[in-house]
Amino acid sequence: MKVTLRTDVLTNNNKAADFNRELFQNSKTLVINLMSSPGAGKTTLLEETVRELSGNYRIAVIEGDLATERDADRIRAMGAKAVQINTHGGCHLDARMVAAALAEFDLDEIDLLFIENVGNLVCPSGYDLGQHHKVAVLSVPEGNDKIPKYPQMFMRTELVLLNKIDLLPYLDFNVGEAKKDLTEINPQSMLIPVSARTQEGLYEWFAWIEGAYLKCVQQ
Repeated sequence: MKVTLRTDVLTNNNKAADFNRELFQNSKTLVINLMSSPGAGKTTLLEETVRELSGNYRIAVIEGDLATERDADRIRAMGAKAVQINTHGGCHLDARMVAAALAEFDLDEIDLLFIENVGNLVCPSGYDLGQHHKVAVLSVPEGNDKIPKYPQMFMRTELVLLNKIDLLPYLDFNVGEAKKDLTEINPQSMLIPVSARTQEGLYEWFAWIEGAYLKCVQQ
């Protein structure tokens, strides 16, 4: 399914999000909006996800950054199609940007579409992109204060990937405290400790994706 943009649909973010959502539903494409602060490891996690799941799923990625195509190039090197959105100073992606990028995909040929949002723990959480799921990535070096300090991000996500747990022996981070803080802010969310470097915990993340995809295609 090729996407032809209709400018009247893209007059505001909510209409654009509904436009995107209808496309995703019609094509049975599972869409995950991945959000974090800069340097939390989103792109490395996506590289490992593409490496593991590309044998069974057709995967594509929309990359959001202020500038450069560096992250998109990394995904392309893994064999997945990637489209870069440069916001040129904007702190988040919006649904209109995503709708424009969708014109470069054939959604009928994509099972899993990941949207790697601009690195920011504030702005991205408030924008509906038409995705099925919002997932936050928190990294151990960021410390234990991020969940209580940025509650809007974690209130709006269904899953938190706690990345870089291979650094736990060297840093003062309490996983139990992070789980407690998340439960207090969002009892419906879950936290999966992972390491993109050592692959620890990644198979739980992959299983979560597979379960979400099954629900998507059954709707």
